[in-house]
Amino acid sequence: MSNSIIPMISSGTAGPLGVLHLPRLWLKVSLECVGKLGAAYPGIGQGYDQMTIDALGLTAEAVVDFIKNNRPNYPQFEAWIKEQPGAKLDQASIDAFNSSVTGFNHDDETRKAILADANIADDGSILDAINLNNLDMWNDFHDAELK
Repeated sequence: MSNSIIPMISSGTAGPLGVLHLPRLWLKVSLECVGKLGAAYPGIGQGYDQMTIDALGLTAEAVVDFIKNNRPNYPQFEAWIKEQPGAKLDQASIDAFNSSVTGFNHDDETRKAILADANIADDGSILDAINLNNLDMWNDFHDAELK
């Protein structure tokens, strides 16, 4: 068993605001701020994490500062976002962002590597990044905690 935590919330999960990936972003940054995030995971990466921050009209620095200084639970994090000047929380913006999350596919090399690590044939049936990332995370969890 490891002393770090693999963030087991899928990018396909939304909280009450309806923003996909936001609960995972909160978990990853929260874990990083207390030194418990699994080494293979960035607190804020350049993929879905930065996409989420940009779509909501936030900055990575502000998100990290708020979580580091306040250690909010998830509803408190969403409440903070609602208070931010310029936060883009209208339904059209959320829907457009969620479509970008569900419509994102990894490049061929990333897809092949994730499927190979999971011992799944690359038959073209799993292309979207949400499902590939889930497989990758579940495989990491298995390797770190269950093997």
